[in-house]
Amino acid sequence: MSFSERAEIDQIDQQLLALLNRRAQIAQSIGRQKNERGMPAYDASREKQVLERIIAASTGPLPTTSLRTIYREIISACRSLEQPITVAFLGPPATFTHMATLQHFGSSVDTVPAATIADVFRIVEHGEAHYGVVPVENSNEGVESHTLDNLVQTDLKICAETYLQVHQCLLSKSPLEAIRTVYSHPNALGQCQEWLRYNLPQANIVPVSSTSRGAELAAEEPHAAAIGAALAAQVYGLDILAERIEDHPNNRTRFLVIGTHDSPPTGKDKTSLTFMAPHRPGGLWDALGCFREYGINLTMIVSRPNRVKPFEYRFFVDIQGHAREPRVHQALEAARQHCHAVAVLGSYPEAE
Repeated sequence: MSFSERAEIDQIDQQLLALLNRRAQIAQSIGRQKNERGMPAYDASREKQVLERIIAASTGPLPTTSLRTIYREIISACRSLEQPITVAFLGPPATFTHMATLQHFGSSVDTVPAATIADVFRIVEHGEAHYGVVPVENSNEGVESHTLDNLVQTDLKICAETYLQVHQCLLSKSPLEAIRTVYSHPNALGQCQEWLRYNLPQANIVPVSSTSRGAELAAEEPHAAAIGAALAAQVYGLDILAERIEDHPNNRTRFLVIGTHDSPPTGKDKTSLTFMAPHRPGGLWDALGCFREYGINLTMIVSRPNRVKPFEYRFFVDIQGHAREPRVHQALEAARQHCHAVAVLGSYPEAE
């Protein structure tokens, strides 16, 4: 590296610093205007548009992943100047939900760990956090039923979604051959069951409330291990005995951001809703036909017991489109003619 190149980098850094501070000043001004109008500082649709515009304008050599990371932190820092934001997540620290929270909001937020998914909802409902992050489905293990059940019981809305690539590790203070007990969240255990069967066939497999809770227990007990993120090894002082032990390499989890509002349309959105189909032949067919009639694609459908009448079910559906779009609005009105208890859980930018 020549002296002139180093001098040029120094000059660019000074220019970047000045521009970043100018961006921060504008963000503060916007924050004051939002506060006067009672608007939230966090706007998932706007933040998505900013990231997409930056990525589309880039000519390299920075890769897309680096640009997302850099600008996520710039947005996060500027947002914190508009209004400090607190986000609840399924804890303790170093869970995959914690990682998804930081990936989505950036590091300039205050985070509150919650013991259960229901606690995340309660914390946001009681105003102890502005938003919450909860898992909703895994590409291998399917839906998180506790999240769906809580969505029915709350007035909170889904305002964003995010995906996290999940790589599981075996964590312990003991060597592999000394492991007698393995702790983790049931979904994580399910994602690694073949690896466990082959490598630790004699171990006692114990499900716990979260991957980080498993790491806490493994740190306290001899001959115990946990399955969780590499971050948990750093937080709880454990060794990584094995990495990427998930049975399927394309292991991803989808998370929802919940808050008191949903998001405005971006042109590429998703709407989550729930309904109960009439208990008669063709009841579900008629309900779903409303979305086919208006050309709306379904990206998820799952049923849960309605907890009112035995063996009757409530359906959860994700569709592409925003509830404020005319065709989506018409489809929802048509669905209300064929089924009951139709509720929109939120419209938000489609993450992928």
